[in-house]
Amino acid sequence: MAHWTTKVLGDPTVLVQTVVVDGEPAGNIVAWWEGERRFIGYWFGRPYWGRGIGTGALTAFLERETARPLYADPAAGNTGSIRLLEKCGFTAAGTVRYGEDEHVVLVLGAGAGTDADA
Repeated sequence: MAHWTTKVLGDPTVLVQTVVVDGEPAGNIVAWWEGERRFIGYWFGRPYWGRGIGTGALTAFLERETARPLYADPAAGNTGSIRLLEKCGFTAAGTVRYGEDEHVVLVLGAGAGTDADA
């Protein structure tokens, strides 16, 4: 909770929104700066997968989050997340490793595919 309070909600450059379905929280979407890059991430509860909720929520979020290019780096095995990002216009630009885990770098907007492995 301290991380969310100080690093996420306490940072005015972070855009975070709760996704609500039928009055219940279904997940969240967040955008933040990492150096010179703006990243996006999200989490949706399993009962909300495969129902178009992620696509609708991310599409609406991207109308508010206008920074481009915008990066995402889901785990390579997370095909659902990769498909969601591609539906919303992100394109694969390379891969990156975090320890033993390989992640796919996807980019939305100008500069897509130019420096993902940097």
